[in-house]
Amino acid sequence: MSVGLVALFDDIATLAKAAAASIDDVAGQAAKASTKAAGVVIDDTAVTPRYLTEFSPSREMPVVGKIALGSLKNKLLFLLPAALALSFLLPQAITPLLMIGGAYLCYEGAEKVYEALFPHDAHAHEAGLETVALDARSFEDEKIASAIKTDFILSAEIMAITLAAIPGGSIVNQAIILAVVGTGITAAVYGVVALIVKADDLGVALARLSPASRAAAPLRATGRAIVHAMPYLLGALSTIGTAAMIWVGGGIILHGLEAYGLGWPAHALHDAGAAVARAVPYGSALIAWLVEAAGAGVAGLAIGLLAIPLTGRVLSPLWRQIKSLTRQVLLRNRA
Repeated sequence: MSVGLVALFDDIATLAKAAAASIDDVAGQAAKASTKAAGVVIDDTAVTPRYLTEFSPSREMPVVGKIALGSLKNKLLFLLPAALALSFLLPQAITPLLMIGGAYLCYEGAEKVYEALFPHDAHAHEAGLETVALDARSFEDEKIASAIKTDFILSAEIMAITLAAIPGGSIVNQAIILAVVGTGITAAVYGVVALIVKADDLGVALARLSPASRAAAPLRATGRAIVHAMPYLLGALSTIGTAAMIWVGGGIILHGLEAYGLGWPAHALHDAGAAVARAVPYGSALIAWLVEAAGAGVAGLAIGLLAIPLTGRVLSPLWRQIKSLTRQVLLRNRA
């Protein structure tokens, strides 16, 4: 019996080592995949604050929380099982679906640019929605829904990049890695967003420190500087967020075209970035990225501007017709 007990302990120890190795492997792969998705994560962080610029301070954190929860649901409840199912059943569908999402980002970003340039005519190009007066709750719900919808596209790109970075293995390991990356990235993105939108409260707290303390004088000055700078920072982030939507969408489409033998636009951008980087003595990596991002942004803006009339004159009327027919069928069935 003692020999059998020792053998059992050896088996348990072996299983424990295998489990520990598996956990280490999952953690390592999750970290590697997160690094590959870092570019989209930065864009996601830049895009989100643009949805928070019109809320009162008391509603900022609840709105951030609702968007973060929606983002987590996007990744874990919808995108994770969809990514696994597509990768095993229909992997060829992943690229075109991502390109459709990229086109939507281009449309959203370009529509904002168009509205800024032609504020009186922009509503004619909206997705078939009538302009109505919104109360505060409806406005908040609309903004949250719009942010979650945009997050869905960015999250899909993050999950796709993560899945591509995972070496072949069991579906369980892939699911765990996707869940770890999705949860970690959501916490990081919306943690940073929360810090950005509440920085003005920190500034107010610092500015109100007791004037009797000489040591607090620099902190009070810092607080006042933060308070004065935040409106400009949030405005800049809104602009950066719109630009990020356009260049991410354009980049998704350009990289997707490579899968269909049309890789020359992406290759040309990469070569242009490399050529400009070689011509500058410092910051070559940053310069190369800026050139490629600018090229993707130009492509994304062109795609988005083409999508505005297509959406307003074709897709929106078609969608209204489908909804009308669906409503008629439902009413007929109820009758």
